[in-house]
Amino acid sequence: MTERRGPLHLGFLLFPGFPMACLTSAIEPLRAANEITGRREFRWTLVAETPAPVRSSAEIGFDPDQTLQMVEGLDQLYLLAPPTAGFADPRRSPARLRWLDRTGVTLGAFSGGIFPLARAGLMEARPCSVHWCYEAAFKAEFPGVEAREAAILRDGRRTTASGAGAVFDLMLRLIDERLGRDCMTEVACWFQHPFVRDADASQKVPVPRSGGTTDSLPPQIREAVRLFETHVEDPLRIPDVAAAVGLSGRHFERLFKRETGQSPLRYYHHLRLAKARQRVLYSDESLREIAASVGYLTSSPMVRHYTALFGVSPRDERRLTQAVDRRLPATAAE
Repeated sequence: MTERRGPLHLGFLLFPGFPMACLTSAIEPLRAANEITGRREFRWTLVAETPAPVRSSAEIGFDPDQTLQMVEGLDQLYLLAPPTAGFADPRRSPARLRWLDRTGVTLGAFSGGIFPLARAGLMEARPCSVHWCYEAAFKAEFPGVEAREAAILRDGRRTTASGAGAVFDLMLRLIDERLGRDCMTEVACWFQHPFVRDADASQKVPVPRSGGTTDSLPPQIREAVRLFETHVEDPLRIPDVAAAVGLSGRHFERLFKRETGQSPLRYYHHLRLAKARQRVLYSDESLREIAASVGYLTSSPMVRHYTALFGVSPRDERRLTQAVDRRLPATAAE
C-alpha cells in the first residue's frame, strides 16, 4: 500500500460513439473504493474536445466537465472512442495530447480509443492491447505499432485495455496499488466480479458457432487456430496444418469439427472473411487491397463469399456504416 496523498486524478476523453460500458467500468470501482475507505482516493473528470454533450454507443449523452484544451491536474488520461473516431480539431487536439505526455501524464485508451491515440502519434515503438474484433483493421492502419492479445497492457506511461471487463480489472489493479489487496477484493465483491485476471492474461476470443472460447480448446486445436490466425494473407493447406499439430488428416478433421462444430476449412474460410469485414468497416482500404490481405488473388470471389456469409456486400455494408456515422462496432467491443 502506498502512503497517503492527494487523490489520483483520472480523465476520460470521450469521442462520439464511445463505448459507454468502458466508462462505467472505470468509474464505478473507483467510486466504490472511495466509499469503502471513506476518503476521496480517486477523482475523475469527463473530457471532450468541445463543451457539447457527447453521445455514447448506447445513444446516451454525457456532458463533459472540461475541454481537452483546458483540462489540467490529471495523473492519467484515457481515450474512449469507436475505431473510426477522428479528432474534431486534428491539429490542436493531438498537439495537446503530446503536451500532456511531455508533462508526465500517463496516456491510455480503452477499446477503440487506441485508434485516435495511435493517430496522434503517441503509440510509436510501443506495444498495446487491441480488441480482437478491431485487430485486423488496426494492423492495417498502424503496421509499425505492436498490437498484442493482452487484455490489459501497461508499458511505461501508456496503458491500454481491450474492453469493458479489462477496464474493470485495470481499475482493480489501481486500487490494489494505492489501497492494498483487501480494499481491491472488497470492491470486486461489491460488484460480484468473479475473478481478477493475471497481469499477462490474454483476451477471451469466441470460437464462432461453438459457444466456447479459443483458450478452452484442446492444445492441438488451439495451435491450429493460432496458425490460421497468423496465415490469413497467405493461407495454409489444411493437410499441412494437421501435420504441423501432429495429427493425421482424418483425425484432425474429426477432432476440429467435434470441438468447434465446423470443418477446419470452413472455420478458416470464415476467419479470413471476418478479418476482411474488420477492414471493410474500420479502414479506408480498397476492396482489392482487402481481398489481398486475406488471401484472395482478386476481389470478385471475396465479394461473393462475403455477401453469402454476412448477407450484404462489402461495398453496401461500408456505405451503410458510414451513413450512421460509423459509430457502432460490427461486434460488441465494449
